[in-house]
Amino acid sequence: MPTKKIDKNILYIGDLNEGTRSLMRYNTINEIYSNVSSLSNTVTPFIAGVHTESFIARIFHKLQLPLDNAKINKKINDLIIKKLALDIVFIEKSNMIKPSTITNIAKRFPESKIISLSEDDMYAKHNSSIYYRKSIKYYDAIFTTKKYNLHELMKIGARRTELFLDSFNEELHKPLQEFEKIENKDIDISFIGTFEKERSETLLWLAENGIKIIVYGNGWNKLVGKHPNLFISKFAIYGEEYVKTINRTKINLCFLRKINRDQVTCRSMEIPGCGGFLLAERTERHKEFFKEGQEAEFFSSNHELLLKINYYLKNSIKIIEIGKAGRKKCIDSGYTMRQQIVNIFNLIDTIKK
Repeated sequence: MPTKKIDKNILYIGDLNEGTRSLMRYNTINEIYSNVSSLSNTVTPFIAGVHTESFIARIFHKLQLPLDNAKINKKINDLIIKKLALDIVFIEKSNMIKPSTITNIAKRFPESKIISLSEDDMYAKHNSSIYYRKSIKYYDAIFTTKKYNLHELMKIGARRTELFLDSFNEELHKPLQEFEKIENKDIDISFIGTFEKERSETLLWLAENGIKIIVYGNGWNKLVGKHPNLFISKFAIYGEEYVKTINRTKINLCFLRKINRDQVTCRSMEIPGCGGFLLAERTERHKEFFKEGQEAEFFSSNHELLLKINYYLKNSIKIIEIGKAGRKKCIDSGYTMRQQIVNIFNLIDTIKK
């Protein structure tokens, strides 16, 4: 029997394109709460790597004054005029929303709790915007997955900051029965993610040292044909195809974005959430989330990465054991998107207006 929804008037604003974590989060909120309205801050459909922004849009992005191509400011102002009640305004990384729009919401609904949430390093200027930094003082709380952002965002005007965790979507990220046995996993090593120079150098080095790797993601064209052991897929993968690839893969590599100062990423949870074997860069946060050698594996250098790849390819039973243990840890420790949403809304309930 379905659980009865909690009655709250919520406006959710985020990138509602297919495959985005914003859409996953919105769908999860909609499963838990009633009276949820939504607006996309991005034109739909827009798929990164398939669609491209205009030259003008890229220029304004560089200037940290992103264009409002989806007309989200007007849509918000039009919607709040029609709304009779609004308990929570949940805004996910919307750099194009102007301070005047946030203050209009607060004037129209003085008791409404306005929160901002992002999995990106929003203290870093390349992730935020002038609009965001001018608006930060108007939010009742800022939610971040970065421990270091908790203090940094307060320094630039945030009233309150709260930590939530990177998560996996339990409705999507799960083991597939057809790939439970190691002999059914037909990909030895894969990496799913966007091109970065450091990543490409590591992957090419592995290929030169006899490791066959399949790479999925945007921006990898320069590596096509660089080495016979390195296969570059023409397309990024999302949704069910993403989950299938993790399940098909014996060893799933996980690199972090240095420009974002990442210590952990959503793939850190999505891979073990699928029951996949996670081999990720060693960080303190990764070690907090998973027991090394039992629930996931980590590396700190190319040589250590190569040693661990060769070891586990020869000891494939451990790949299955660690994948299962990693998934159990994700579930038992509340790394699911649903649990993180519940935690976030529990914290929102403590905000005093």
